[in-house]
Amino acid sequence: MQISTSTLMLVFFIIAFTISIWKIYAFLPNKQLADDDTTKESQEELLKIILKVIKSSDGSLDSTKLFEKVKSDENFDEKRFWRFNQNRLNQLLDYYHLKNSRTNCINDIYKDLNV
Repeated sequence: MQISTSTLMLVFFIIAFTISIWKIYAFLPNKQLADDDTTKESQEELLKIILKVIKSSDGSLDSTKLFEKVKSDENFDEKRFWRFNQNRLNQLLDYYHLKNSRTNCINDIYKDLNV
C-alpha cells in the first residue's frame, strides 16, 4: 500500500493542529478567580457599598473623601477589591449617573437616596 506525500502531510497537519488546540485550551482560565472584582456582581456590590457610604454621610462629600470612607467601610473587603482606586470610584459614579439621569454629582445622589 502506497501512501502519497500529500496524504501524509495532511495527517500530520491534523495531528499537530489538534495538539496545538488542546494546549491552548489547557492554559485558558476555566473558572473565576476568588479575587476577581471585574465581574458584574462584584461591581454591583461595590456600588452598593458606595451608595451606603453616601447615604450615611451628610451629603458634602467630594470624591477623595468618599474614596477614603469607602476603603474604611466595614463591608469593604480589601482582599477582594484590591484593584479599587480613585479612578474606579469615578467610573462607578459615572455608571450610576448614566443609570439615574437626574443625578449629576455626589450631593445629588445623597438627595436621591434620602428622599
